Amino acid sequence: MCRHIAYVGPETPIGAITVEPPHALFRQSWAPRRQTYGVVNADGFGAGWYAEGDPVPARYRRAGPIWADPSFADLARVVRTTALLAAVRDATEAGADGEAAAAPFAAGPWLFSHNGALRDWPGSAAPLAATLTAEELLSLEARCDSALVWALVLHALRAGDEPGQALGDCTTALAAAAPGSRLNLLLTDGASVAATAWGDTLWYLADPGRRAVAVASEPYDDDSRWTEVPDRTLLTATRSDVLLTPLKEPSR
Repeated sequence: MCRHIAYVGPETPIGAITVEPPHALFRQSWAPRRQTYGVVNADGFGAGWYAEGDPVPARYRRAGPIWADPSFADLARVVRTTALLAAVRDATEAGADGEAAAAPFAAGPWLFSHNGALRDWPGSAAPLAATLTAEELLSLEARCDSALVWALVLHALRAGDEPGQALGDCTTALAAAAPGSRLNLLLTDGASVAATAWGDTLWYLADPGRRAVAVASEPYDDDSRWTEVPDRTLLTATRSDVLLTPLKEPSR
């Protein structure tokens, strides 16, 4: 269910991360190498990036497959950034909400993506949805499971949680409410990256010499430095450091 990637590092064209590598997100939309659930990610895509001096990211999202959008190829070739988050979507419910359901979701300085699915959606999410205010529920960008997951993460961030804590706590709470869910979450503020591996693949490529890090569902090339993140793990990363923290299974 979906493939996604986040990058922070030296300024680079968006396409150098999402299109040009031999197994980039662009190719993963029809030929992922390590996707366990689903085979084609053609139900939408999106990219979010940061411009120098502006903490609020820009986004480009569409409801169709990334390979069918020539405008994105042009944009990715010329737009440069020091941080991005991009995703291609295999929808839990095909066609649901179109472009509005495509990651990245955004608020303030944050970009977010969910690779996975909530089991027994939407009923399983009711207890956690009840923890949100009416305003937060009415502000959901789409009616899909990923939009609700984002609302829960954003609620925690606005309450003062650090990014890693927000992702880790939301992941274990969702896993308790909906056992068997796949909850690979990805979050960036343009300077750091937080992610969870819970039910699907997650990898990172760290290059401290360049002060760069990429975190992705799967490697975009065959660089031997790509490292797989163990399942049930929280990753937090900056340009110079990557920290992995085990996540505990919720008690039943």
